[in-house]
Amino acid sequence: MPKPSVKIENVVASVTLGQPINLSKTAELISTVEYEPEQFPGLVYRLSKPKTATLIFSSGKMVCTGAKSEEDVKKTVKQIVSALENKGIIKDAKPDYKIQNVVASANLYAEINLESLALLLDNVLYEPEQFPGLIYRMSDPKVVLLIFSSGKMVCTGAKREEEVRQAVEKIYAKLADLDVMKTS
Repeated sequence: MPKPSVKIENVVASVTLGQPINLSKTAELISTVEYEPEQFPGLVYRLSKPKTATLIFSSGKMVCTGAKSEEDVKKTVKQIVSALENKGIIKDAKPDYKIQNVVASANLYAEINLESLALLLDNVLYEPEQFPGLIYRMSDPKVVLLIFSSGKMVCTGAKREEEVRQAVEKIYAKLADLDVMKTS
């Protein structure tokens, strides 16, 4: 029986620069940013390597999305801070970032009997006429798992990549114990 696979899809981080940012000046000096203050109060700074989109607000707060790892978040923040410092928009920034959410997909390589699972597990929501997956709120690590009958899963709410792996291993063992998995 193959071991479950896990793929990090998105790491969302909040970043504080500790100093205000002049967004109009930033939009003038950095041609690649998107800034439409009538539409949205921040600007969007997209990078191609790593492929991320970062929302930057005049307060000096930023939200980085699209990263595939914590390392990508670090690289993104470093590149953006460097660009802002080089253009004289900020000085001596000491960015403080915090991972807010790690979203991952997983494959258990087995079919799951969701009807049985809904009866055997606590903290679940299963309404197949509303949504095809079973929603399981795991308490340790504190994540939410969307489990599908195909054995595919989405894990959200983790604060570290390691928590995703722990959650997948834990649910895999639990499903095996409850005898609700069928390998093809």
